Amino acid sequence: MSQFWYSDETAARLAEEVVREAGEGGRIACVSAPSVYQKLKQGVVGGSDRVSAVVLEYDRRFAAYGEDFVYYDYNQPLSLPAVVAPRSFDVVLADPPYLSEECLSKVAETIKYLSKGKVLLCTGAIMEKLAGELLGVTMCSFLPKHNRNLSNEFRCFVNYPSRLS
Repeated sequence: MSQFWYSDETAARLAEEVVREAGEGGRIACVSAPSVYQKLKQGVVGGSDRVSAVVLEYDRRFAAYGEDFVYYDYNQPLSLPAVVAPRSFDVVLADPPYLSEECLSKVAETIKYLSKGKVLLCTGAIMEKLAGELLGVTMCSFLPKHNRNLSNEFRCFVNYPSRLS
């Protein structure tokens, strides 16, 4: 399995964004975005101690996070444990594992199920039109970076006024 990790700067910036948007006592879901989840748990982002976060991830190595780990297979977008209630997250940050219409459509189902409203989606720029149609998100000016260079242009999309724009 190949994981594409955000650079430290990008993971921190995305973590800062979701903490700010979740607010005091807010809940954050990191869907296929373990590097942002890790930044939240490291306590290096101001306010991260005042929110709760879970990581929804296919890679079971992240089960080391205990109750914060939720096994997630985008092929079964709504196959989630009962403890993951509908519309129970103030912010959902998602990074679909594949750059395809099928994958984004299925991850969008999960996002809609989890989200109270705010969505931060990280995916290839070529998915802009579909992301907008599925989730009502628009592209931000912020350019996320990865530890390994990706061959496609990668962008962030939100459905709320954001400091990433």
